[in-house]
Amino acid sequence: MDEAYSDCWLLAAIASLTLNEKLLNRVVPHGQTFQDNYAGIFHFQFWQFGEWVDVVIDDRLPVKDGELMFVHSAEGNEFWSALIEKAYAKLTGSYEALSGGSTTEGFEDFTGGVAEMYELRKAPKDLHRIIGKALERGSLLGCSIDITSAFDMEAVTFKKLVKGHAYSVTGLKQVNYRGQTERLIRIRNPWGQIEWTGAWSDNSPEWDAIDSSEREDMHCRMEDGEFWMSFQEFLRQFSRLEICNLTADALSEDNQSFWNTVKFDGGWRRGSTAGGCRNHPNTYWINPQYKITLLEEDDDPEDNEVACSFLVALMQKDRRRYRRQGQDMHTIGFAIYEIPEEFKGSQNVHLKKDFFLHHSSCARSETFINLREVSTRLRLPPGEYLVVPSTFEPGKEADFVLRIFTEKQSDTEEMDDDVVATFEDEGEILECDIDDSFRAMFAQLSGEDMEISVCELRTILNRVVSKHRDLKTDGFSMESCRGMVCLMDKDGSARLGIVEFQSLWNKIRKWLGIFRQFDMDKSGCMSSYEMRLALESAGFKLNNRLNQVLVARYAENEVIDFDNFVCCLVKLEAMFKAFQELDRENTGTVELNITEWLYMTMCG
Repeated sequence: MDEAYSDCWLLAAIASLTLNEKLLNRVVPHGQTFQDNYAGIFHFQFWQFGEWVDVVIDDRLPVKDGELMFVHSAEGNEFWSALIEKAYAKLTGSYEALSGGSTTEGFEDFTGGVAEMYELRKAPKDLHRIIGKALERGSLLGCSIDITSAFDMEAVTFKKLVKGHAYSVTGLKQVNYRGQTERLIRIRNPWGQIEWTGAWSDNSPEWDAIDSSEREDMHCRMEDGEFWMSFQEFLRQFSRLEICNLTADALSEDNQSFWNTVKFDGGWRRGSTAGGCRNHPNTYWINPQYKITLLEEDDDPEDNEVACSFLVALMQKDRRRYRRQGQDMHTIGFAIYEIPEEFKGSQNVHLKKDFFLHHSSCARSETFINLREVSTRLRLPPGEYLVVPSTFEPGKEADFVLRIFTEKQSDTEEMDDDVVATFEDEGEILECDIDDSFRAMFAQLSGEDMEISVCELRTILNRVVSKHRDLKTDGFSMESCRGMVCLMDKDGSARLGIVEFQSLWNKIRKWLGIFRQFDMDKSGCMSSYEMRLALESAGFKLNNRLNQVLVARYAENEVIDFDNFVCCLVKLEAMFKAFQELDRENTGTVELNITEWLYMTMCG
């Protein structure tokens, strides 16, 4: 195999897949042979970020000097693994994209399950219980011994375990051994021949000390390459355990022992939802937020703790495809917070900066790491919790899938603000109420017709903002001034009279105060996350998607200057008021004919 290319992780996953016929038939649908009606094409199915994807390939395989270049069988006449590899390479973009991965990636893409990994030298005390439940659920379990150098790869220890090689865990059993309970684990070497020769191996003397019927039963259930060893020996000899927990659709219909699963598709976008980790308090709160309500505690008789078991898995999408552009996996993770009393039962709230400044997480992913997926098994008391997925650094863009697996029933939903606008009662302005100094200014600005045109408004506003040295602005455009005139123009003249201009002037002064208040670092402009808070202060509560749209439209390099801030507010107010006028019954929905639609969109 080419030194620059290594997908032994994929081979290990394929080997585990062959142990479960139902799962194998999902990836390689029935009825495909090299004989009957052979057309030189093959059809495979893989799970990708929440859905099953069909991949069709031809039968041409890459060879060098007459031999298969990548995955191949020892005999050289079995091609299914090489065909699966080719289909998987097509799915991810190239063979090159498969180089360097973890068995858990293959596990997940062959099953749609969620994988978790345990370092056995730091194994949790209840690992035997976790393994037992996983085996009951039909999960795929793999284990391996770390290599410390290239010379270790596939080296055989003196008790016949292979380093750097993927084994499968196939059983767990307790036996009565010399008056004490001994916990045993069954391991399988997919190669078949090389087996463990230590305690509890096939012909070891330990078997003579247990009941003969139990011994016979445990030996009958073993296949070639399969062996038993003590659980404690397993923890000492092996380095890592990987478990792929299967979802309901991967299991047989009569198996009721599966995880309850919920999936969210989300994304981090620079300036709107890519807030980085907790180390960045100014932006952390803008990350997407999800609520999980744990309703039922576990019913494990051995466990006295009142707690709910669940798995959180955060997967970044399609990162392998970006390797050719010099990009790869982002460093990702998540944190979990207990939702305080005042927000319990609420969905329509996106918690802000102050919440995270004053509340610590109650659980988190073990580490932030640049893997495709980060998953963690957790146990928390029944209650409501907030899950915040993030990249380590702010401003890193990616799509993600967040999956939450619970042993018992739970409720899960995205936390996001409702879209609402609250307008202050500005009161009706009468011409007689306007003071003399404002009249004089208006007369000077408006000219003989005593009305301000779009062009005149632009001149006025740019003259005013240029005097405010603390504001950064490149000036108001004709388009933005046209929007202001449309918002304030009550008589359809496309010009502003003195009352209309006074009303607009009051708004701009109010918005200037808000702009200065939320320009926290006094830089003369606002960051995109400061703008979200400023818009809320101005009366506009918007969800993540709308904030993302506004940042894309009004920010430049995630920075919003004063003129763009005003333009954004003008547009928001105009569109909300147009909607309210059309929603006469206050139902939250409107129906438009083509004329109304064009009038609203072309004139807004």
